[in-house]
Amino acid sequence: MKDVTVIGAGVAGLCVARTLLDRGAHVVLVDRHEENGPHACSWWAGGMLAPFCEGESAEEPVVRLGAEAADWWASKTDAVARRGSLVVSPARDSADLARFARRTRAHRAVTAGEITALEPDLGERFAQGLFFESEAHLAPRAALAQLREGVIADGAVFRQEDADPAHHAQRGLTIDCRGYQARTDLSDLRGVKGEMLILSCPDVTLHRPIRMLHPRVPLYIVPRGDGIFMLGATMIEGRAGGHVTARSLLELLSAAYALNPAFGEAEVLEIGVDSRPAFPDNLPRIRRDGQLIRANGLFRHGFLLAPAVARMVADLIFDDATPEVMDETAA
Repeated sequence: MKDVTVIGAGVAGLCVARTLLDRGAHVVLVDRHEENGPHACSWWAGGMLAPFCEGESAEEPVVRLGAEAADWWASKTDAVARRGSLVVSPARDSADLARFARRTRAHRAVTAGEITALEPDLGERFAQGLFFESEAHLAPRAALAQLREGVIADGAVFRQEDADPAHHAQRGLTIDCRGYQARTDLSDLRGVKGEMLILSCPDVTLHRPIRMLHPRVPLYIVPRGDGIFMLGATMIEGRAGGHVTARSLLELLSAAYALNPAFGEAEVLEIGVDSRPAFPDNLPRIRRDGQLIRANGLFRHGFLLAPAVARMVADLIFDDATPEVMDETAA
Protein backbone atom coordinates (compact mmCIF):
# COMPACT_ATOMS: atom_id res chain seq x y z
CA MET A 1 0.00 0.00 0.00
CA LYS A 2 1.30 3.43 -0.94
CA ASP A 3 1.37 6.10 1.75
CA VAL A 4 0.56 9.55 0.38
CA THR A 5 0.13 12.95 2.04
CA VAL A 6 -2.21 15.36 0.24
CA ILE A 7 -1.84 18.99 1.29
CA GLY A 8 -4.89 21.16 0.62
CA ALA A 9 -8.50 20.08 1.17
CA GLY A 10 -10.15 22.20 -1.48
CA VAL A 11 -11.65 20.71 -4.62
CA ALA A 12 -8.30 19.62 -6.07
CA GLY A 13 -7.01 18.02 -2.89
CA LEU A 14 -10.26 16.23 -2.11
CA CYS A 15 -10.52 14.83 -5.65
CA VAL A 16 -6.90 13.63 -5.48
CA ALA A 17 -7.47 12.07 -2.06
CA ARG A 18 -10.65 10.31 -3.24
CA THR A 19 -8.97 8.94 -6.37
CA LEU A 20 -5.89 7.73 -4.48
CA LEU A 21 -8.08 5.99 -1.91
CA ASP A 22 -9.97 4.29 -4.72
CA ARG A 23 -6.64 3.03 -6.05
CA GLY A 24 -5.71 1.56 -2.68
CA ALA A 25 -3.45 4.22 -1.18
CA HIS A 26 -3.30 5.17 2.48
CA VAL A 27 -3.96 8.93 2.50
CA VAL A 28 -3.22 11.64 5.03
CA LEU A 29 -5.12 14.81 4.16
CA VAL A 30 -3.65 18.04 5.54
CA ASP A 31 -5.20 21.51 5.53
CA ARG A 32 -4.80 24.76 7.47
CA HIS A 33 -8.51 24.81 8.24
CA GLU A 34 -10.61 22.28 10.10
CA GLU A 35 -13.54 22.56 7.69
CA ASN A 36 -14.39 23.87 4.24
CA GLY A 37 -15.52 27.48 4.25
CA PRO A 38 -15.27 30.96 2.71
CA HIS A 39 -11.46 30.86 2.99
CA ALA A 40 -11.37 28.37 0.08
CA CYS A 41 -11.62 29.34 -3.58
CA SER A 42 -13.82 26.30 -4.28
CA TRP A 43 -16.34 27.53 -1.69
CA TRP A 44 -17.32 30.29 -4.12
CA ALA A 45 -17.48 28.17 -7.27
CA GLY A 46 -20.45 28.23 -9.60
CA GLY A 47 -20.42 24.44 -9.90
CA MET A 48 -21.16 24.35 -13.62
CA LEU A 49 -20.05 21.08 -15.20
CA ALA A 50 -20.25 22.67 -18.62
CA PRO A 51 -17.24 21.68 -20.75
CA PHE A 52 -18.83 22.60 -24.07
CA CYS A 53 -19.85 26.08 -22.92
CA GLU A 54 -16.34 26.61 -21.55
CA GLY A 55 -14.99 25.81 -25.01
CA GLU A 56 -16.08 29.28 -26.10
CA SER A 57 -12.98 30.75 -24.47
CA ALA A 58 -11.00 27.81 -23.03
CA GLU A 59 -8.42 25.59 -24.68
CA GLU A 60 -9.36 22.19 -26.14
CA PRO A 61 -8.13 20.14 -23.14
CA VAL A 62 -10.67 21.89 -20.90
CA VAL A 63 -13.52 20.60 -23.08
CA ARG A 64 -12.15 17.09 -23.45
CA LEU A 65 -10.97 16.54 -19.88
CA GLY A 66 -13.98 18.35 -18.45
CA ALA A 67 -16.26 15.82 -20.11
CA GLU A 68 -15.24 13.37 -17.35
CA ALA A 69 -16.52 15.59 -14.56
CA ALA A 70 -20.28 15.01 -14.41
CA ASP A 71 -20.04 11.22 -14.25
CA TRP A 72 -17.25 11.39 -11.67
CA TRP A 73 -19.10 13.76 -9.34
CA ALA A 74 -22.34 11.81 -9.74
CA SER A 75 -20.52 8.63 -8.69
CA LYS A 76 -19.07 10.25 -5.55
CA THR A 77 -21.91 12.57 -4.43
CA ASP A 78 -25.62 13.15 -4.86
CA ALA A 79 -25.09 16.86 -5.60
CA VAL A 80 -25.27 16.67 -9.43
CA ALA A 81 -28.21 17.81 -11.57
CA ARG A 82 -28.22 16.89 -15.27
CA ARG A 83 -30.47 19.49 -16.87
CA GLY A 84 -28.17 21.07 -19.43
CA SER A 85 -27.04 24.67 -19.83
CA LEU A 86 -28.90 27.50 -21.54
CA VAL A 87 -27.13 30.43 -23.22
CA VAL A 88 -29.12 33.53 -24.18
CA SER A 89 -28.42 37.11 -25.21
CA PRO A 90 -30.44 40.31 -25.59
CA ALA A 91 -31.52 40.96 -29.17
CA ARG A 92 -28.95 43.75 -29.53
CA ASP A 93 -26.19 41.26 -28.75
CA SER A 94 -27.24 38.54 -31.20
CA ALA A 95 -23.81 38.69 -32.83
CA ASP A 96 -22.30 37.52 -29.52
CA LEU A 97 -24.64 34.53 -29.50
CA ALA A 98 -23.66 33.64 -33.07
CA ARG A 99 -20.00 33.86 -32.11
CA PHE A 100 -20.60 31.65 -29.06
CA ALA A 101 -22.28 29.07 -31.30
CA ARG A 102 -19.36 29.04 -33.74
CA ARG A 103 -16.81 28.50 -31.00
CA THR A 104 -18.66 25.67 -29.24
CA ARG A 105 -20.33 22.35 -30.03
CA ALA A 106 -22.87 19.89 -28.62
CA HIS A 107 -25.66 22.48 -28.60
CA ARG A 108 -28.83 23.19 -30.52
CA ALA A 109 -30.41 26.51 -31.33
CA VAL A 110 -33.64 27.28 -29.47
CA THR A 111 -36.35 29.78 -30.23
CA ALA A 112 -38.22 32.10 -27.87
CA GLY A 113 -40.95 29.50 -27.43
CA GLU A 114 -38.46 26.75 -26.68
CA ILE A 115 -36.64 28.97 -24.18
CA THR A 116 -39.95 29.65 -22.43
CA ALA A 117 -40.69 25.93 -22.33
CA LEU A 118 -37.29 25.24 -20.75
CA GLU A 119 -37.41 28.20 -18.35
CA PRO A 120 -40.92 29.66 -17.99
CA ASP A 121 -39.69 32.46 -15.72
CA LEU A 122 -37.59 33.89 -18.54
CA GLY A 123 -40.84 34.58 -20.38
CA GLU A 124 -40.21 35.67 -23.97
CA ARG A 125 -37.46 38.15 -23.21
CA PHE A 126 -35.01 36.29 -25.43
CA ALA A 127 -35.73 35.53 -29.08
CA GLN A 128 -33.03 32.91 -29.45
CA GLY A 129 -30.53 30.89 -27.50
CA LEU A 130 -28.37 27.79 -27.36
CA PHE A 131 -29.21 24.68 -25.34
CA PHE A 132 -26.34 22.40 -24.26
CA GLU A 133 -28.46 19.41 -23.27
CA SER A 134 -25.69 17.08 -22.06
CA GLU A 135 -24.20 19.47 -19.50
CA ALA A 136 -24.78 19.42 -15.75
CA HIS A 137 -24.24 21.41 -12.59
CA LEU A 138 -23.75 20.68 -8.91
CA ALA A 139 -24.04 22.33 -5.52
CA PRO A 140 -20.36 22.97 -4.72
CA ARG A 141 -20.61 23.22 -0.95
CA ALA A 142 -22.66 20.05 -0.66
CA ALA A 143 -20.31 18.24 -3.05
CA LEU A 144 -17.23 19.30 -1.06
CA ALA A 145 -18.83 18.27 2.24
CA GLN A 146 -19.86 14.87 0.91
CA LEU A 147 -16.47 14.24 -0.66
CA ARG A 148 -14.65 15.18 2.54
CA GLU A 149 -16.93 13.00 4.68
CA GLY A 150 -16.48 10.13 2.25
CA VAL A 151 -12.68 10.15 2.17
CA ILE A 152 -12.49 10.28 5.97
CA ALA A 153 -15.09 7.51 6.32
CA ASP A 154 -13.03 5.39 3.92
CA GLY A 155 -9.85 5.71 5.94
CA ALA A 156 -8.14 8.97 5.10
CA VAL A 157 -6.58 10.65 8.13
CA PHE A 158 -7.24 14.39 8.40
CA ARG A 159 -4.76 16.72 10.08
CA GLN A 160 -5.22 20.43 10.64
CA GLU A 161 -1.83 21.94 9.98
CA ASP A 162 -0.23 24.80 8.04
CA ALA A 163 2.00 22.38 6.20
CA ASP A 164 5.19 22.89 4.20
CA PRO A 165 5.00 20.49 1.23
CA ALA A 166 8.76 20.32 0.78
CA HIS A 167 9.19 19.33 4.43
CA HIS A 168 6.56 16.62 4.14
CA ALA A 169 8.18 15.31 0.95
CA GLN A 170 11.37 14.60 2.88
CA ARG A 171 9.41 11.96 4.77
CA GLY A 172 7.36 10.49 1.93
CA LEU A 173 5.27 10.99 -1.18
CA THR A 174 3.43 14.34 -0.99
CA ILE A 175 0.88 15.99 -3.28
CA ASP A 176 0.68 19.80 -3.06
CA CYS A 177 -2.88 20.91 -3.92
CA ARG A 178 -2.87 24.28 -2.15
CA GLY A 179 -4.03 26.38 -5.12
CA TYR A 180 -3.17 30.07 -4.88
CA GLN A 181 -1.55 29.51 -1.49
CA ALA A 182 1.31 27.78 -3.35
CA ARG A 183 2.24 30.93 -5.28
CA THR A 184 5.45 31.42 -3.27
CA ASP A 185 6.66 28.04 -4.55
CA LEU A 186 5.44 28.40 -8.16
CA SER A 187 6.90 31.45 -9.83
CA ASP A 188 4.55 31.35 -12.82
CA LEU A 189 1.32 30.95 -10.82
CA ARG A 190 -0.88 34.03 -10.77
CA GLY A 191 -4.19 34.94 -9.21
CA VAL A 192 -7.27 35.87 -11.22
CA LYS A 193 -9.79 37.70 -9.08
CA GLY A 194 -13.38 36.49 -9.12
CA GLU A 195 -16.39 38.20 -7.57
CA MET A 196 -19.77 36.58 -7.11
CA LEU A 197 -23.05 36.91 -5.23
CA ILE A 198 -25.49 34.58 -3.51
CA LEU A 199 -29.04 35.87 -3.96
CA SER A 200 -32.39 34.92 -2.51
CA CYS A 201 -35.23 35.49 -4.97
CA PRO A 202 -38.22 33.21 -4.25
CA ASP A 203 -40.18 34.86 -7.08
CA VAL A 204 -37.91 33.27 -9.72
CA THR A 205 -37.53 29.60 -10.54
CA LEU A 206 -34.75 28.39 -12.81
CA HIS A 207 -33.98 24.76 -13.54
CA ARG A 208 -30.47 24.95 -14.96
CA PRO A 209 -27.51 27.34 -15.26
CA ILE A 210 -28.21 30.32 -17.50
CA ARG A 211 -25.48 32.26 -19.27
CA MET A 212 -26.45 35.66 -20.57
CA LEU A 213 -23.96 37.10 -23.01
CA HIS A 214 -23.08 40.73 -22.46
CA PRO A 215 -20.32 42.86 -24.03
CA ARG A 216 -18.87 43.92 -20.66
CA VAL A 217 -19.83 41.32 -18.06
CA PRO A 218 -21.10 37.97 -19.36
CA LEU A 219 -23.33 36.69 -16.58
CA TYR A 220 -23.98 33.21 -15.33
CA ILE A 221 -26.59 32.34 -12.77
CA VAL A 222 -26.86 28.91 -11.20
CA PRO A 223 -29.94 27.75 -9.24
CA ARG A 224 -29.26 26.29 -5.82
CA GLY A 225 -32.89 25.46 -5.04
CA ASP A 226 -35.40 27.08 -2.69
CA GLY A 227 -35.08 30.43 -4.44
CA ILE A 228 -31.31 30.68 -3.92
CA PHE A 229 -29.02 31.57 -6.84
CA MET A 230 -25.30 31.90 -7.46
CA LEU A 231 -24.56 34.94 -9.59
CA GLY A 232 -21.15 35.50 -11.14
CA ALA A 233 -18.57 36.10 -12.05
CA THR A 234 -15.93 38.63 -12.87
CA MET A 235 -12.41 37.75 -13.99
CA ILE A 236 -9.90 40.42 -13.05
CA GLU A 237 -6.17 39.87 -13.38
CA GLY A 238 -4.37 40.26 -10.08
CA ARG A 239 -4.64 39.14 -6.49
CA ALA A 240 -8.07 39.49 -4.96
CA GLY A 241 -8.76 42.22 -2.47
CA GLY A 242 -11.03 41.52 0.42
CA HIS A 243 -14.13 43.16 -1.04
CA VAL A 244 -16.15 43.32 -4.26
CA THR A 245 -15.75 46.46 -6.35
CA ALA A 246 -18.71 48.81 -6.74
CA ARG A 247 -18.54 48.49 -10.53
CA SER A 248 -18.66 44.69 -10.43
CA LEU A 249 -21.56 44.69 -8.00
CA LEU A 250 -23.50 47.14 -10.16
CA GLU A 251 -22.88 45.27 -13.40
CA LEU A 252 -23.67 41.82 -11.98
CA LEU A 253 -26.94 42.99 -10.48
CA SER A 254 -27.86 44.95 -13.61
CA ALA A 255 -27.30 41.85 -15.73
CA ALA A 256 -29.46 39.76 -13.37
CA TYR A 257 -32.21 42.39 -13.59
CA ALA A 258 -32.04 42.18 -17.39
CA LEU A 259 -32.43 38.41 -17.16
CA ASN A 260 -35.57 38.79 -15.02
CA PRO A 261 -36.71 42.05 -13.38
CA ALA A 262 -37.77 40.11 -10.29
CA PHE A 263 -34.09 39.94 -9.37
CA GLY A 264 -34.38 43.64 -8.59
CA GLU A 265 -36.16 42.59 -5.39
CA ALA A 266 -33.67 39.84 -4.52
CA GLU A 267 -31.86 39.82 -1.20
CA VAL A 268 -28.07 39.63 -1.34
CA LEU A 269 -27.15 36.85 1.10
CA GLU A 270 -23.41 36.63 0.48
CA ILE A 271 -20.71 38.39 -1.51
CA GLY A 272 -17.65 36.34 -2.40
CA VAL A 273 -14.20 37.38 -3.57
CA ASP A 274 -11.36 34.97 -4.30
CA SER A 275 -8.19 34.45 -6.31
CA ARG A 276 -8.31 31.61 -8.79
CA PRO A 277 -4.88 30.00 -9.30
CA ALA A 278 -3.82 30.09 -12.94
CA PHE A 279 -0.74 29.52 -15.08
CA PRO A 280 -0.06 31.72 -18.14
CA ASP A 281 -2.18 29.61 -20.51
CA ASN A 282 -4.96 29.00 -17.94
CA LEU A 283 -4.42 25.23 -18.09
CA PRO A 284 -3.55 23.05 -15.07
CA ARG A 285 -0.11 21.65 -14.40
CA ILE A 286 1.25 18.58 -12.65
CA ARG A 287 4.92 18.87 -11.71
CA ARG A 288 7.14 16.37 -9.93
CA ASP A 289 10.33 16.90 -7.99
CA GLY A 290 11.27 13.59 -6.41
CA GLN A 291 8.74 12.78 -3.70
CA LEU A 292 6.87 16.07 -4.19
CA ILE A 293 4.11 16.33 -6.80
CA ARG A 294 2.37 19.66 -7.35
CA ALA A 295 -1.10 19.80 -8.95
CA ASN A 296 -2.30 23.34 -9.51
CA GLY A 297 -3.63 25.97 -11.92
CA LEU A 298 -7.26 24.90 -12.23
CA PHE A 299 -8.22 28.55 -12.88
CA ARG A 300 -12.03 28.87 -13.14
CA HIS A 301 -12.42 25.16 -13.88
CA GLY A 302 -11.94 23.63 -10.44
CA PHE A 303 -14.93 21.29 -10.27
CA LEU A 304 -14.75 20.68 -14.02
CA LEU A 305 -11.07 19.64 -14.22
CA ALA A 306 -10.22 18.34 -10.75
CA PRO A 307 -11.42 14.77 -11.47
CA ALA A 308 -9.21 14.50 -14.57
CA VAL A 309 -6.22 16.02 -12.79
CA ALA A 310 -6.73 13.61 -9.89
CA ARG A 311 -6.87 10.69 -12.30
CA MET A 312 -3.58 11.77 -13.86
CA VAL A 313 -1.91 12.16 -10.45
CA ALA A 314 -3.00 8.64 -9.53
CA ASP A 315 -1.77 7.23 -12.85
CA LEU A 316 1.59 8.92 -12.28
CA ILE A 317 1.92 7.38 -8.82
CA PHE A 318 0.61 3.90 -9.51
CA ASP A 319 1.49 3.36 -13.18
CA ASP A 320 4.39 5.79 -13.71
CA ALA A 321 2.29 7.28 -16.52
CA THR A 322 3.30 10.78 -17.61
CA PRO A 323 0.30 13.11 -17.21
CA GLU A 324 -0.92 14.99 -20.23
CA VAL A 325 -0.60 18.25 -18.29
CA MET A 326 2.83 17.53 -16.85
CA ASP A 327 5.75 19.85 -17.51
CA GLU A 328 9.23 20.32 -16.19
CA THR A 329 9.13 24.07 -15.65
CA ALA A 330 11.14 24.98 -12.58
CA ALA A 331 9.18 26.33 -9.68
